[in-house]
Amino acid sequence: MKHEISEKQGASVVTFSGEIDLESSPAAREILLKCFASTSKVIVDLSAVSYIDSSGVASLVEALQAAKKNGSQFSLAAASEPTRRVLELARLDKVFTMYNSVDEGLAA
Repeated sequence: MKHEISEKQGASVVTFSGEIDLESSPAAREILLKCFASTSKVIVDLSAVSYIDSSGVASLVEALQAAKKNGSQFSLAAASEPTRRVLELARLDKVFTMYNSVDEGLAA
């Protein structure tokens, strides 16, 4: 898993690429939770994620819970087809705020 963090329109945009699995999910979790220290709006770009397992999904859920606790905004954007399928199977597409693109998330 690789990641990049950028600041756009007052939001932290975290772009993940590769696989978010048991090995990389603790790092993904740390990256996401640290973003809330500097901003109240985090958008996760999942367009380049080729695979995500339950531990990766758990990292996203934990970040969502932290956002709700802090009164921050947390959303997912441009989920790749494999990632979208996993989220839909777990019915988490109804739990997360999901956008078709990062720009759509920034405009919201």
